[in-house]
Amino acid sequence: MKLPQSFYLGTDVVAVSKALLGKYLFTCIDGSLTGGYIVETEAYNGAVDRASHAYGNRRTKRTEVMFAEGGIAYIYLCYGIHEMLNIVTSTEGHAQAILIRAIEPTEGIETILLRRGMDKVKPNITAGPGSVAKALGIDRKLNGVSLQGDAMWIEDRGLQFTDDQIAAVPRIGVAYAGQDALLPYRFYVKGNSFVSKPNK
Repeated sequence: MKLPQSFYLGTDVVAVSKALLGKYLFTCIDGSLTGGYIVETEAYNGAVDRASHAYGNRRTKRTEVMFAEGGIAYIYLCYGIHEMLNIVTSTEGHAQAILIRAIEPTEGIETILLRRGMDKVKPNITAGPGSVAKALGIDRKLNGVSLQGDAMWIEDRGLQFTDDQIAAVPRIGVAYAGQDALLPYRFYVKGNSFVSKPNK
């Protein structure tokens, strides 16, 4: 069952980011269904978060999608190489987003292997946001797409983790954000082999 639109309208991006762990992310690209459950996320708290693209309510052609009502995809290119999938949350105008950093793949494994150029499933197949996007066929053509549609969506299949099964640590690669780089806004499932490094 797809997550209802109301799930994405939560105004506490940290809580929503944590709640996404265990939810199943799917894409259907060119008729191929691929997906798995989310094991790592990072929260970005809009205008007040120095690590956010929308810090200070910065509105550009790239960030404009972040200011829409939650429940859509924000996809951008990192370092000119990696597509990065973010889930826009909160109400219109608040620019909160959650980076999907890792999933444990469960559906469409053969297609995922083909996209990743791998011959067998290893932890790095969907560890890290660039790997997630490549494995699931996600690119900027899906930027702004609704998660209530048929191209990409998230389901609740009843998988849940307790607080003691979840690590809350600083985000990766945001040293430029000063004190905000220290915020424990990265969440991952402890002991899951598909979580990106560092994961101790």
